[in-house]
Amino acid sequence: MRVVALVPGGIGDQILFFPTLDGLKRYYPDAQIDVVVEPRSKPAYRVSKSVQEVVTFDYKDRNSLADWSNLVGTIRDREYDVAITVGQSWLVGLLLWLTGIPIRIGYQGKGSVFLTNSVPLKASQYAAAAYHDLLQPLGINSPISELTVSVPKPDIEWAQKEQKRLGVHETGYILIHVGSSQLSQSKGLENVYPVENWQQIIQDLQHKQPDLPVVVIKEPDNEQFVRSLLQYSPDIKVTSPDDLGKLTAMIPGASLMLCTDSAPLHLSVATQTYTIALFGSTDPAKVLPKSDKFLAIKSPTGKVADIAPNTILEKIWGG
Repeated sequence: MRVVALVPGGIGDQILFFPTLDGLKRYYPDAQIDVVVEPRSKPAYRVSKSVQEVVTFDYKDRNSLADWSNLVGTIRDREYDVAITVGQSWLVGLLLWLTGIPIRIGYQGKGSVFLTNSVPLKASQYAAAAYHDLLQPLGINSPISELTVSVPKPDIEWAQKEQKRLGVHETGYILIHVGSSQLSQSKGLENVYPVENWQQIIQDLQHKQPDLPVVVIKEPDNEQFVRSLLQYSPDIKVTSPDDLGKLTAMIPGASLMLCTDSAPLHLSVATQTYTIALFGSTDPAKVLPKSDKFLAIKSPTGKVADIAPNTILEKIWGG
């Protein structure tokens, strides 16, 4: 059986879709599963264990009729047996109808007239569970499994060497993802936590736990942010993983992951790392599974910047 899943959205959306892909593969172990995702989201599948091929298509671009026709041709040439669409666009529904795929599954809505099977979108639940509902028309009614990832061996080896380079391989560490990253879901300014607040938190951590190093993740678009942190807290350590696999491999070594609502948050969940996440307008129940390991701090105003550092520190020391 050949299956294609059309999954718009950022890296975080893709990771939340992993349990659906894994559930499908577990029920149909011989199935070949491909995905069609936005170019920015392709890196997510470096840590997926169930997907064979990733096709890129910018759903949000001003695509011409020729662009859509090319996508139809690409999908049709692969002769899929099943298509699953996460979006509710009538245009994507029409596209799937034009491909002639026998089984076309999606949510009830504007595009469902072109589908062979549709399920209600229960938007208030954990997003990964809402995605998992799409497997019901295939006879898969088992509960959603935990979010997991598969890290390539070279990335694990890189992380081991990186921990030794930083001198944290024996002590463990607190890992901080400050946000403002290409890996983050696109949340806008409401999801940025000010550098001076991070500085206050880091200084408190270093004061109360001087033997537990603080490691900050640096990426190309947050270098200035990290540089500012180093001016006030020169003892922090900095890691610069250059792909999602290496970042994922660094997370399980941490005693605590502290981050904003971002793609690395979901990687931390997938590796079962104790996590405290800062949320703006997003409802934490939609992106975090229920677990004592994952704690959410939601802004009272919808802006992450309005979360007081003391609120976070109270959660760290008392959580």
